[in-house]
Amino acid sequence: MRKRNVRRATESLDDLFDIFIAIKDAEGRAPSTMQQYRENYGFFTEYLDKHGIKRTPSAITRDTIRDYIVFMRNDWIRFEGHSFKTEVEQTAGLAPATINTRLKTLRVMYRCLMDEALVDSNPMEGVRNLPEQQENIEVLTAEELQRLLNVPNRRSYADFRDYVLMNLLIDGMMRISEAINLKVDDFNLSGQSVVIRAAIAKNRKTRTIPIESRTARLINELIIENKADFDSDYIFLTVYGGPISRDHFRKRLNDFAEKAGIKKNVHPHLFRHTAATMFLEAGGDIRHLQMLLGHSDLRVLLRYTHLSNEALKQQHEQYSPIKQVLGKRNLPRKIKRKTQ
Repeated sequence: MRKRNVRRATESLDDLFDIFIAIKDAEGRAPSTMQQYRENYGFFTEYLDKHGIKRTPSAITRDTIRDYIVFMRNDWIRFEGHSFKTEVEQTAGLAPATINTRLKTLRVMYRCLMDEALVDSNPMEGVRNLPEQQENIEVLTAEELQRLLNVPNRRSYADFRDYVLMNLLIDGMMRISEAINLKVDDFNLSGQSVVIRAAIAKNRKTRTIPIESRTARLINELIIENKADFDSDYIFLTVYGGPISRDHFRKRLNDFAEKAGIKKNVHPHLFRHTAATMFLEAGGDIRHLQMLLGHSDLRVLLRYTHLSNEALKQQHEQYSPIKQVLGKRNLPRKIKRKTQ
């Protein structure tokens, strides 16, 4: 009992969050997951401070969480203070998916604190996620990808780096967080493959992805460029020699899309959606796609398989069950002779 009382002596939510972070770090959570925990906790404490709610476990109730949800849904300013977003884009109300992501951190945190007997109650218990509309994600066409790839000036280091990164995202279908953390030793250029290390993979599992010979040549060319001026093991670097961030690449990608005349919302993850869709439309096997994308559950692939209406029409014409039912009666019949 003495040990438990000592551990529960704190009434600071910030101290409890630090304990939670230490536990998850010891469990080997990915750096991106740890960063997401910190960001989402920051959003929550920002709300608490704005509304005069103390950062103590006893001050946080289920009603506090539900009021937080209502505030995020109706009043939270999207992209407020974001240097890459215009005032027009900074509208009130967050998307249900964003709200649910922020709630997930609180849910994981309180479950952990309860397991460690650090809090008496779990305010997340009974709090449900908001329903998310399953809308089709608009992917890029092959022609749009070609236009996008034609924009970067490959005589410029930054543009060439982005060109190589775009090629790798299309060819390897990896997450942007995985791509920007790749190092020279992760590539087997002669064997035309790249290893996504467990340390940078979202599911913490190593996987090997084959790449085309042209992609391997581009990577090798970028490595040579980097060695000439920088001392870094990372592949995708800024002009100052540090690893590029996803936000920096996203902003440059938006500029490329505007110059290419593409009206769609072009973002780094769209390459993954588009490549997976094109892979399936070309006849690729869904289980092989599962291995390339690094998903353990086939159901998750539904997020990446937004097949085009034209492809769906072609598949229907070829495999419609009614053709099997009608059989030969569905075929055109010859009645008259063309010659006597």
